[in-house]
Amino acid sequence: MENREILSHIDHTLLKPYAVWEDIDALCREAVQYGTVSVCIPPCHIARARGAYPGLTLCTVVGFPLGYCVTAAKEAEVRQALQDGCDEIDMVVNISDMKDHRYDRVEQEIRALKKLCGPRVLKVIVETCYLTQEEKIAACRAVTAAGADYIKTSTGFGTGGAALEDVLLFREHIGSGVKIKAAGGIRTREDMVRFLEAGCDRIGTSSAAVLLEDSVREEG
Repeated sequence: MENREILSHIDHTLLKPYAVWEDIDALCREAVQYGTVSVCIPPCHIARARGAYPGLTLCTVVGFPLGYCVTAAKEAEVRQALQDGCDEIDMVVNISDMKDHRYDRVEQEIRALKKLCGPRVLKVIVETCYLTQEEKIAACRAVTAAGADYIKTSTGFGTGGAALEDVLLFREHIGSGVKIKAAGGIRTREDMVRFLEAGCDRIGTSSAAVLLEDSVREEG
């Protein structure tokens, strides 16, 4: 798999709480330079990034990283992000509802946020490190039934990140219209290739540009 192909599946990500505009600006420049599919950045930087990089696909997070804020709060976050110029939303499910097996509530919340997103992409972070096998399968069903565009493994802030076995489980249980994003702990080129070959359409990582810089320069 060529480096440019890998980069075309990367959400170039910076979600550290102490990230400042200088860091976000550098991330966006890298995304343009290396051809990543998007940047994923904190909501407070979306409006400035949109003004500085009008052609760049901007993604942000909602209900992040714990997921247990009420639906109305997540809806407000989505509205503001879209108003600021965001193209894609990565929402965290209510993990408490997942653990309570209140899957109908999880589905309703995803559906409400997808309605607000309209044609824009909605990715649903289910935080697999906290879920049983049964709950992961239920998450696949809720994401599919609610009409979301992606199911995503992890926030990167939980007790574990992306695992290949979860990607394979997702492939078995999501609907045909749902894609997979892996995130959390994917730091090497070999990891990226493994996850893409396992069936991921997107990978969220902060490491891609640094790891692939030399190879991309050589290919160019």
